Amino acid sequence: MTIASTEKVKRNWYAIIWVSALHVFAAFAFLPQNFSWTAVGIAVFLHWITGGVGITLGWHRLVSHRSFQVPKWLEYFLVFCGTLSCQSGPISWIGLHRQHHKYSDMPLDPHDSHKGFWWSHIGWFFQEVPADKDIPRLANDIYDDPFYNICEKYFILMQVALGLLLFALGGWSFVVWGIFMRIVAVFHCTWFVNSATHKFGYKTFESNDESRNCWWVALVTYGEGWHNNHHAYQYSARHGIQWWEIDATWMMISVLKFFGLATKIKLIPKDAKPIAS
Repeated sequence: MTIASTEKVKRNWYAIIWVSALHVFAAFAFLPQNFSWTAVGIAVFLHWITGGVGITLGWHRLVSHRSFQVPKWLEYFLVFCGTLSCQSGPISWIGLHRQHHKYSDMPLDPHDSHKGFWWSHIGWFFQEVPADKDIPRLANDIYDDPFYNICEKYFILMQVALGLLLFALGGWSFVVWGIFMRIVAVFHCTWFVNSATHKFGYKTFESNDESRNCWWVALVTYGEGWHNNHHAYQYSARHGIQWWEIDATWMMISVLKFFGLATKIKLIPKDAKPIAS
């Protein structure tokens, strides 16, 4: 049962402390002793693995919207990469994302953009989200999957294991850049899809919400910034449809298709009519 939109929500102090601590530790990346180009390279690589391969390709386009299919082993690998983003467990993330699409920019949208940029970017994350109680229903296709539940329960421990590996490979500079700075960067890139793409940019299709196509968000989120295209055709594996709408995640899907790993790919129909026509 969906919680009434008028119900007062409470602050989520766990999330507030968690995100604040991540930002504090990320700031140590700017100390001279923690800087190296190798550490920066590790952070950039892990940004792609966790934010691009994991969140965008795996959690979002594959699982949340089932815009294409892959073998189960590959699905689990992509879900694992997303789990290393440390944004939450995959079941919670996917359930809330489906809630967002069901009630986009309406009171039951967890990050309703009508409540302001701050709210849709990060403020909602600091509250106890009523939609959490709807996750078992919204994510019923994955809710009882053993692998998804392992990722849901142990995503923090997985991050600790990754941190220990990075420390063994390169010391604290690898940990500060590869864990804390990278997690914070992926967090904000993901949140820009909730906030900036519901405020800045242009509309190509009528989507009955405030979603927009924003080029700079697309650059830092591997194509997720073409958000109006996505909201108008949620099932499409390809978000960037014009030649200038660079969609790095669609390129990854195309590579998987070439090797026979991505099948049953759904796309925006060729006769889709834009608003201007």
